[in-house]
Amino acid sequence: MSAEAAVRERIDSAASTVGLVWPLHSFVTANPLSGFEDVPFHQAVREAAARFDGRGYPDSATFGRALADGRIDPAVLRRELERHGYDGDPDTSLSRLSAESVGRSSGSATDQEPVNTLLTKWLAAFLEQETAHWPMPNRERGFYAAFRSVARYDREIPDRTRIAGLPDEPVAAIERVLSGVPESRWESVFEHHLTALPGWTGLIRHRASGGGDWQSAHPVTLTGYLAVRLALVDLLDTPVEPDVTDTEGSGVEVPLAEVWLTAWERSYRRELVDEVAAAGRESAETGDRERPDAQLVFCIDTRSEIIRRHIEATGSYETHGYAGFFGVPMRYQPYDSGVTVDACPPILDAQHRVTDRPTGATPEQGRHDTWSNVLDAGADIVESLQSNAATAFSFVESAGVGYGVALAARTLLPARVYDLLESTDGRIPDDHEFCEPLLDHDPDTDHALPAGLTLGERVEYAATAFDLMGWEQFGRVVVFAGHASQTTNNPFDASLDCGACAGNPGGPSARVLAAICNDRTVKEHLRERGFEIPADTVFVAGQHNTTTDEVELYAGAVPESHEADIEQLRADLEQARAGAAAERAGDMGAGLDAGVRETERRAADWAETRPEWGLAGNAAFVVGPRSLTADLDLDGRSFLHSYDWSTDPDGAALEAIVTGPMVVTQWINSQYYFATVDPAVYGSGSKVTHNPVGNVGVYQGNGGDLMTGLPVQSLQSGTDEPYHQPLRLSTVIHAPVERVTDILADHDGVTELLENNWLSLTVVDPQQDHRSFRFDGDLSWVDSSEREPPTDQGPTASPSTSAVDD
Repeated sequence: MSAEAAVRERIDSAASTVGLVWPLHSFVTANPLSGFEDVPFHQAVREAAARFDGRGYPDSATFGRALADGRIDPAVLRRELERHGYDGDPDTSLSRLSAESVGRSSGSATDQEPVNTLLTKWLAAFLEQETAHWPMPNRERGFYAAFRSVARYDREIPDRTRIAGLPDEPVAAIERVLSGVPESRWESVFEHHLTALPGWTGLIRHRASGGGDWQSAHPVTLTGYLAVRLALVDLLDTPVEPDVTDTEGSGVEVPLAEVWLTAWERSYRRELVDEVAAAGRESAETGDRERPDAQLVFCIDTRSEIIRRHIEATGSYETHGYAGFFGVPMRYQPYDSGVTVDACPPILDAQHRVTDRPTGATPEQGRHDTWSNVLDAGADIVESLQSNAATAFSFVESAGVGYGVALAARTLLPARVYDLLESTDGRIPDDHEFCEPLLDHDPDTDHALPAGLTLGERVEYAATAFDLMGWEQFGRVVVFAGHASQTTNNPFDASLDCGACAGNPGGPSARVLAAICNDRTVKEHLRERGFEIPADTVFVAGQHNTTTDEVELYAGAVPESHEADIEQLRADLEQARAGAAAERAGDMGAGLDAGVRETERRAADWAETRPEWGLAGNAAFVVGPRSLTADLDLDGRSFLHSYDWSTDPDGAALEAIVTGPMVVTQWINSQYYFATVDPAVYGSGSKVTHNPVGNVGVYQGNGGDLMTGLPVQSLQSGTDEPYHQPLRLSTVIHAPVERVTDILADHDGVTELLENNWLSLTVVDPQQDHRSFRFDGDLSWVDSSEREPPTDQGPTASPSTSAVDD
């Protein structure tokens, strides 16, 4: 290995502790401590605290409220305390927890403030995406080269004339600065500087590893970033090496806070598992189901649980949960847009390029094009008037009254503004009214991905969907409903869209799967594979607005024979919307009489810091048939993935769920957890002081590091009043325990997450009278179906053991 390659390898290794950060326009809720998932949770918290100065556990006040409110079972807490050698009295323990220091360390980060101030200015200039009228020159040459070419004119940099003498290559620049540091310490130096600005480092890691149009046009690498940083360190004469106090400490004792956290999680999980197991026993006694009037497939997102309950209550409807990208990893390009988005989870790479194409010259397309051209031209004129030195002041004077009226209306009458915008939007046909996704396969394109899908791929994606959900019958209407949010003046709007679509709306993915399933040839192949799809089954796409709970059906092309079915379904969806919106508005403190109108106001109010709760409250992932949860009010806290163990004899479908959606939901849960316990470090603080930068992130104030997580308004109902209960994910799977064991044995990465306590796993075994077994490490299980074990009885490796503590 060459010396240059060795340096790059050390840099990549040093950066591994910094979690990936997605740009704001496609915000992905990822685990900020993903770089530590190979160690136990409490060790990861300790090591991350040393690097980022962040807290990893709820404070004593949060635990105290949970105990007082009954969310922590005192008996469970006492057992956990005694098991780990702590005093079993909750009050004594809580007092000790309160006395323990939760303050931040005073490391050497302040020594790097002058470097950070200069560096973040140049990073913002280089990484911005279509927000600057005068973009930074020479960006096509890469960050290091662009910095060398223009930073010599920055008067804030002392002795800036030396920048012209920097080496041409970034590795050489790094080696020059570190010439006096032994190579054995280089990696610790790299990590020290890469973790100084984890937000910017995470964004660069994501962009460099993911490629894409922006990376191709304006490349940036960790090596180039580090070369610029170390050059500034040298120019500003700040410390190159970390202070000796920059260590994570030692010790293997489980912290008292983790014991409390575990007790809280087990108290919550015990109730959930008991309800699921009881429902499993009852459903085993029921006979065959009648054919439903319609089946609706929603994303596994926790917000879907609420609307699904209300839809099922309106009629003979069956709902299912499936990952919101509907199993098709695609790069999607909307009609009349040059921008593409990867509509798939971050753990997958897009495999297909799908574009929207008009179905023909239609009046809808004509009206859409006319309105779009008028609006685009108007926006261009306004921008020109605002930015032109000769017209800017006169434009403000002449247009001020109009802007003032609009501002007053948006501020004082947001619900009326919603009506106006909806009326205007109704005049402009949406893409789905005159377009269809282009699925024809064409491997010979000018793009990195082949266009469309082959017939075999289409059949496989459809079959996989029905396999994973365990489908054996089909209604006259089958709806694939993606989801998206509706907010105003919200930089974090992508965080409320579909996480499985990488922070994008899920409607396009639903349209693709519906088009695939409506293809006659695909249906014939599916029948050959055992899926008996009736001739009268029609597949329809739709999109669930998670802010207002409106479910829009893209059913313009349904045959006349199904128009009555669609009209009835639309009426019932409106009824379900009213109930779900009232429930959701009540959760946001709007009162019992609030409903659809309140959610519409929140969607249009540009002063609304909390248009919806998003996935706040998430705590569980339930994998099994809908019969397990249909009669339960899970309070919008559970991800729900449909699965039927009896239709999956080889466990292939369950394996896909465990290695895919379960990992993604753990990432989402971890983001909400850490952003709640430390909003300043792992979240993004308050929206009130946010400053969006370059369409890639937000600052707190006027500069500094990019904030990497969710704002407090998405997590707290008031000052120091968490709405989101910070619990690690509890996964419950309805399947034979031996089948789950075999899957875990083949996937060390998933098993490592479980053994390191990043999430828990409980299996409700339908072959053992729906007894429940909790994963206990080393592919062993603890029977958690019984209560109150002897305090000195430990777990055993057999799934049939009766030792419990959950």
